[in-house]
Amino acid sequence: MHHDTGTAVDHAASIVESYFRAPVTALVDTAEVLSADLGGTRGASPLTASSLDGLVRPHAMSLLALPGVAAYGAGFIAALDLVDGARGHLAWWQGSARTRLVLASQPLGKERIDYSDMEWFRVPLRTGAPHVAGPYVDYLCSDEYTVTISAPVTTTGGVFAGVAALDILVDSIERDLTPRLEQIGRPVTLVNGVGRVVVSTDHRSAAGDSVRGSRLAALPRTACGDVALDVIVG
Repeated sequence: MHHDTGTAVDHAASIVESYFRAPVTALVDTAEVLSADLGGTRGASPLTASSLDGLVRPHAMSLLALPGVAAYGAGFIAALDLVDGARGHLAWWQGSARTRLVLASQPLGKERIDYSDMEWFRVPLRTGAPHVAGPYVDYLCSDEYTVTISAPVTTTGGVFAGVAALDILVDSIERDLTPRLEQIGRPVTLVNGVGRVVVSTDHRSAAGDSVRGSRLAALPRTACGDVALDVIVG
């Protein structure tokens, strides 16, 4: 079925927005609860890695069980020096077995990755708003092409404590979104805030491609509601 361009753009944007709305909303809700939890613990005694894991785990499990979203990993990434005796900390569970990510047991070097510079951490810190980052190869967690949705967690007095986050593998997004976008009958390319392709029904565009300098650069980009992604309809 072929839509005129305006209708096609609106339809594509609403498909994308409805797909990402549930995880973004769930993360914002999780961030609020974690803010309250952390506000309650901070004053009492130093926050340890294991007490933080205990706070986060039930939230990570419910994020991983979100219906309609093939979440690969979920949890909380602490602001630097939030946790007693550790520079940084990931309270993170992933994979079909929902195992906790332990960086110390990973190949040498992972625990030295400075995540404070990663887009999914840096942008919510700066804006105070949820963010969709990627696709990028997630060397910290999955080693796969990944999209990370994150939302800032602040303690009492608005102090940044870290981000609640959820990983969706690009494979899963392609599987879920491509058939829906193909029904529009025009080539649809979903791009992130920095103009990289997330998924596309146009075989000439692949995940991770930059729109800059390509034939897509001249076409209008339409925001997908308040999800930080745009669609380009050919």
